[in-house]
Amino acid sequence: MSGRPPHKRVPGLSAPALARKKRAIVVVGGSGFVGCNLANSYLKEGEDVIVLDNLSRPGVDRNLEWLADNHGSAVQPVIADIRELPAIEPVIKDAKAVFHLAAQTAVTTSLKQPIDDFETNARGTLNVLEAVRRTGRRMPVIFASTNKVYGALAGMQMKEIGSRHLPTDATTRRYGVSEAHPLDFCTPYGCSKGVADQYVLDYAKSFGVPTAVLRMSCVYGPRQFGTEDQGWVAHFLIRALAGQPISIYGDGKQVRDILHVSDAVAAYRAVLKSIDNLEGRAFNLGGGPDNAVSLAEVLWEIELLSGRRLVTVTSDWRAGDQLYFVADTRALEQAVGWKAHTSWRQGLRDLHAWLLRDWIAVDAVQRQPRRVTA
Repeated sequence: MSGRPPHKRVPGLSAPALARKKRAIVVVGGSGFVGCNLANSYLKEGEDVIVLDNLSRPGVDRNLEWLADNHGSAVQPVIADIRELPAIEPVIKDAKAVFHLAAQTAVTTSLKQPIDDFETNARGTLNVLEAVRRTGRRMPVIFASTNKVYGALAGMQMKEIGSRHLPTDATTRRYGVSEAHPLDFCTPYGCSKGVADQYVLDYAKSFGVPTAVLRMSCVYGPRQFGTEDQGWVAHFLIRALAGQPISIYGDGKQVRDILHVSDAVAAYRAVLKSIDNLEGRAFNLGGGPDNAVSLAEVLWEIELLSGRRLVTVTSDWRAGDQLYFVADTRALEQAVGWKAHTSWRQGLRDLHAWLLRDWIAVDAVQRQPRRVTA
């Protein structure tokens, strides 16, 4: 897989000599949704940030353009693919820290192209870890994993209550799924991310690399160009604004704990700040029980925001879909003092406002041909 041609307004998109006065933070996948928001948070504080990305996902070139427009030369774009170790080694060699958020993110794509999925998520992550290990320095690596490492949670006893599927176990309903829940990789995407998750943790044990893993639930917010396969909250809003039907797989009562990107960024930063005490640990990262909603409830809220009735099309359940996933985030809260501050209704209003402001850019992205992500 090769990256698509960059948007014409993004400056300096060839791998530079990377001569710099101070060590930079490297955000791998830094043009993506979470990556660009994370990079922006550091750039606003005067940090130098290297954005390493292959620009394969539609819309991410606009995120990189946004970073460059706002921060100039402080943001250093490097167009490279994590599947090519020689291409990323010189980028990482002098880094202060590495956030690894690059991935193939869609279960559906992994089912169609499992080898490509493995090469990006598993081998690509191993390449990032090797590039760090070969520096011989204790360079922190914070990795974006997924709640899909827990599988479909098929063994969890469930019941329907109103518009939601909920676990019968009262403790799980109160707190969510904890890190103590057994790992159960399913679908090629779950397997490739699960392998990467475990490699990241093992590099702390085997090689002393200060690593940590954040197993993310559904993150949403500004600068997300959501599609049917990934970024469903933004996708629902985009379809609603365009007056287009929305596909629902299953009955719409599946529950997720959605997390605003500002809270996700705060969690990544907090983990890096405390990495000496957290290395080799994995944490769940999501909105938690306070931000647990069914797909149907999100659709109802979008109808209020958009002022129009939505048209939905129902299809069969998709492979690996969880009836319920709410992250128990108590371990992360206790470790770094983090807490999700943005309520899901407030967050939806924020995303809705951004989409209205940037609708021309969003619409242009949606019209681009679909491509495999990286």
